[in-house]
Amino acid sequence: MSPTPNGPLSGGALVMVDIPGPTLDDDTAAYLRRHGIRSVCLFRKNVESEAQLAALCADLRAVMGEHALIALDHEGGAILRPTFWPFAPGAMSLGAADDEALTADVNAALARQLRRVGINWNFAPVLDVNVNPANPVIGERAFGADVGLVTRMGRAALAGHDRAGVAACVKHFPGHGDTSLDSHLALPRVDKAREDLEAGEFAPFRDLLPVTPAVMTAHIIYPALDPARPATLSRAVLTGLLREAWAYDGVIVTDSMGMKAIDDHYGRGEAGMMALQAGADLVMALGRREAQEATLNAIQAALDSGTLDATQMQASVRRLETLAARYPAQADDTLDPQADAALLEGAWARGLSAYRDPVALPPGSRVLLVAQAKVPRENVSEASVDAQTLADDLRGVYDVHLHAFEDPAELDWAALRAHGLPVILATTSRHRHAALRGVRPDLHLALYNPYAALDVNAPALLTYGFQPEARRAALRWLSGHLVAAGTLPFPA
Repeated sequence: MSPTPNGPLSGGALVMVDIPGPTLDDDTAAYLRRHGIRSVCLFRKNVESEAQLAALCADLRAVMGEHALIALDHEGGAILRPTFWPFAPGAMSLGAADDEALTADVNAALARQLRRVGINWNFAPVLDVNVNPANPVIGERAFGADVGLVTRMGRAALAGHDRAGVAACVKHFPGHGDTSLDSHLALPRVDKAREDLEAGEFAPFRDLLPVTPAVMTAHIIYPALDPARPATLSRAVLTGLLREAWAYDGVIVTDSMGMKAIDDHYGRGEAGMMALQAGADLVMALGRREAQEATLNAIQAALDSGTLDATQMQASVRRLETLAARYPAQADDTLDPQADAALLEGAWARGLSAYRDPVALPPGSRVLLVAQAKVPRENVSEASVDAQTLADDLRGVYDVHLHAFEDPAELDWAALRAHGLPVILATTSRHRHAALRGVRPDLHLALYNPYAALDVNAPALLTYGFQPEARRAALRWLSGHLVAAGTLPFPA
């Protein structure tokens, strides 16, 4: 069943799914055809090599048709699934550099990487204003804590994507920057007055709507807008505010409905139908096949019974088709992502920031490096750098003795000091650790969460990321070949 202007509508046209692996197997292809699914989100499990990814996208487009939407979370920083392209800095690194042209160029490079293989939709940029240093899920994914900075950098990021021919998607509307809970794990609330939301969280989204192809919703309750339902399921938010008050007619896509903020409170099928009723155009039904089918079946039943308004749903399909037509899922093998390596390397260096006036130890010094042995991937982010790799990096500058820890609470700082060596602490995890509050190394390398610099009582160098390009920028600073010229994009 396929959607037509006046004919029956397939619920699959309103649902985005993920697929099991790096190839499109016959069973999955049949499943996509059977339900009329046109939208797929890819993850690290789907990515092995550039050639494999291009083949997968071509197979997906062949099955899903000319209106195929193939998406990826390709933000930069820690949110990058492919490992075979040069790594781009994340949003906060670009916020620290505070250069709109650079932000546009980096985002165009991200988009070119995707177009190379046929991915036509990037779930970026993040427009959350990260005013809460304890935010467990946004942090360095945001451009910063200032509304004006986020808006300027967001506009540049959108322009870069459009210039390179990939649909961008701003997130997480109406704002995930002042939460202390992760919606992957719980249902957050933002208890702010409407006027405060208007001046803060809302502003980047509202101001950039004219140049925004798509908006992703947040699974957060905003009592000033709707005291009962999270934004993803709230007609007051998606239709009343976004569609009617702000006159937005681009695509609205939900965040993953498999996140506990939704799954633990509403159930997949019911929540998918509620999101469409609220005003979403596309429901992101990720996870195991049974959960996807629960969403697909509930939506199809609601379409067949008239519970979902046919005119509204046809308008959603038209928006999705318009997006796919403007940004077709066609690979362009004339693009060479490696050609952007120098641009991205330089962009990481531009964001490098100093806190409390750090001074590098002289090259050749004997130092004690304290770093976490291994940091696994955490929900949206990929695995960070391990202690041994970091020690090997630093041996290009210093005589390094490594102390690798599993849990920072187990660190004995008196014993570490007893070595008689200058101590360099590297923080490499997404989350801040209470056990590191007030500790006093000689130098702190904040290689992931920049807010960790607020915990450790030492001068710090902030890279806003752990990718090889970020580490090389840090090494250039340590060896005296680079100045940390970035500006902290949050209050210190």
